[in-house]
Amino acid sequence: MSSPIYLGVIGVGGVGTSFLHQLARLPNAPKLILLARSSQTLLSPTPSYSPAIPAADWKTASTTPSLTTKGALSPDEIAAYLSSAPGRSILVDNTSDPKLAASYPVFLRQGISIVTPNKKGFSSDFSHWKDIFESAAQGKALVYHESTVGAGLPVLSTLKDLVATGDEVTRIEGVFSGTLSFLFNTFAPVGGADKQWSDVVIQAKELGYTEPDPRDDLNGMDVARKLTILARIAGLEVQSPDSFPIESLIPAPLAGLPSSADGIAQFITRLPEFDGEMAAIKETAEKQGKVVRYVGSIDVKSKEVRVGLQQFDQDSAIAGLKGSDNIISFYTRRYGSNPLIVQGAGAGGDVTAMGVTADLLKVMERLH
Repeated sequence: MSSPIYLGVIGVGGVGTSFLHQLARLPNAPKLILLARSSQTLLSPTPSYSPAIPAADWKTASTTPSLTTKGALSPDEIAAYLSSAPGRSILVDNTSDPKLAASYPVFLRQGISIVTPNKKGFSSDFSHWKDIFESAAQGKALVYHESTVGAGLPVLSTLKDLVATGDEVTRIEGVFSGTLSFLFNTFAPVGGADKQWSDVVIQAKELGYTEPDPRDDLNGMDVARKLTILARIAGLEVQSPDSFPIESLIPAPLAGLPSSADGIAQFITRLPEFDGEMAAIKETAEKQGKVVRYVGSIDVKSKEVRVGLQQFDQDSAIAGLKGSDNIISFYTRRYGSNPLIVQGAGAGGDVTAMGVTADLLKVMERLH
């Protein structure tokens, strides 16, 4: 008989809430014994680690007398609690917290597996990347992070399969940001469109496609983090996301505005001053029968990684993207001139949580 699996979940924002809904529907869900959000941590009492926290009713579970409610716990305290459970434990980190990601080795060395969409740990310094997987081997724990790139799309698993089966990956190219995909599909669609860049950015913000401060999307760092992860899986020792060229779409005079509500408002107000620059970029591409898109590319042979604007033929797969879809093309020796393409929704709480839940199921299967 296999030993029970215990689960700790940190973060109940958009992705975290969707994950808990999916967890509640799993027929053989692991026992949820820790749920942490902002300044509150809900725990199953020790030493029995029972009852479990009801994933379906987590919002009201803190009023259950048989459960323990505490303030925020440190990573060391969470690791000590999970590692003491009478079975294997898994931590699901549904946050984007860099401090928690920096503590992954603490959990892994104690045998606690990790499932997460948090890009910060896998795209920071290369030394931390190595520490994560060395710690996992040391603690005989597992690390799954499919949703760090492409939300629920099978991007990392596809690349890992290509590498593991001995294919030679020569180039990876694609649109990795749902936000920037929407912006350029709307601003510069095939056939052209008479739209101002600032209007499209404001529309995306109102639809909830951008971060509260759109500059967090326009600076290209989110795409750079995803490219860093892919490049490392492909075998390149990329030191950090800022170790290769990243083309920012933030006008230089607006980059220094504060990230406060007032600074964001100033950015939105002044952005139309720079519409002419983006219009010129679009028109230059159109004169050559092309469209402009914001892409990331990895040339594995030359070990070159770059993030920024590129022009594409109007009949290309990238030019034909709709809405906020992602598209990732893997060029390999086996696939020749026709790349293996992964395409679909690359953002959103439900699809990101689906990737997390799928990873959880894979970890559970391997631990059993």
